[in-house]
Amino acid sequence: MLLTLLKRLTGAIHCRLQTIRSRIVLSTKPTASGQVLGTLADLVRSKPELVAENALLRQQLIVLGRSVKRPKLTRTDRVLLVLLAGKVRAWRHALLIIKPDTLLRWHRQGFRLFWRHKSKVTTALPQVPPETIVLIVEMAAHNRLWGAERIRGELLKLGIRVSKRTIQKYLRRARPPRSRGQKWSTFLRNHAASIWACDFVAVTDLFFRLIYAFVIVGLASRRVIHIGGTRHPTDAWVAQQLREATPFDQHPTYLIRDNDAKFGPAFARVAAGSGIEILRTPFKAPRANAICERFLGSLRRECLDHLIILNERHLCRVLREYVVYFNAARPHQGIKQQLPDNVTAPVAAQGGEHISAVPVLGGLHHDYRRAA
Repeated sequence: MLLTLLKRLTGAIHCRLQTIRSRIVLSTKPTASGQVLGTLADLVRSKPELVAENALLRQQLIVLGRSVKRPKLTRTDRVLLVLLAGKVRAWRHALLIIKPDTLLRWHRQGFRLFWRHKSKVTTALPQVPPETIVLIVEMAAHNRLWGAERIRGELLKLGIRVSKRTIQKYLRRARPPRSRGQKWSTFLRNHAASIWACDFVAVTDLFFRLIYAFVIVGLASRRVIHIGGTRHPTDAWVAQQLREATPFDQHPTYLIRDNDAKFGPAFARVAAGSGIEILRTPFKAPRANAICERFLGSLRRECLDHLIILNERHLCRVLREYVVYFNAARPHQGIKQQLPDNVTAPVAAQGGEHISAVPVLGGLHHDYRRAA
């Protein structure tokens, strides 16, 4: 009988201890409330026990730092770390998962938020009537030479009082900020007559071998100045193509090219000897060489995508035939549907004339001409 009572008492005590232990574990979870409760519980503990527990926690953080590159901290964690660091004299040595500069940055952010709240204006500012805003935008749009002070004087003449800074705020809506430097499109438009552009296009032959085509295009007339093909586009070969494109001292002022490694020292020497200034396009900016890129796209869509290239000689023959058609018979939208070799206005049609179709590239395209 006594043994049974002892067993029941021992079981009840064990269950009670388990309940207390589970409550302590729940209260010490890594949450804001658990951290506050843990801090209150540490006030009645002995110093050697706290030192041992800190050493245990520090060792676990060291192990955690080996496996986790960047732990995630909530806003509550940041606030608590900043407040606790203010209570510890050697707080720099106590930080393990964050840097002291990071903690200082959080403190500065909190300082800015605090003073932003302190300096917040509580009184409502008078709003500008919508009709006044419309009038300011209208004055700015119709009078491009007027500034904010000039518009303010005009409004005062009408009996409307608006500050200069308010007018400047609404001026930005009517007048977008002007760019300080010259745009690339403006430069091309002003100097198109003296600019050429060059680039490469890769072609796959019947046996899946690469052949490279090199092309030079005039920007003003869209005329293909020179085109050639090779399997080995060395620096010397590219320099020779530039020599062939500029006979009898016929050369542009500027030549646009990309950052391809095929343009080497020999190419640069030939360009400098001919008085050509090289303009290199920025990286990953195909629009800087848009006209040449447009021709390469037309070359693929209208010619190369519909033919099987046998070898280098076959490619050169196809390219020459397409270039003749491109320069002399194909109208271009960029020059108002005119021909690169003939930029004059078209002659008016006369009745009764016969129109013949001349096949190009084996009938892939046709050139329509009036019979002589």
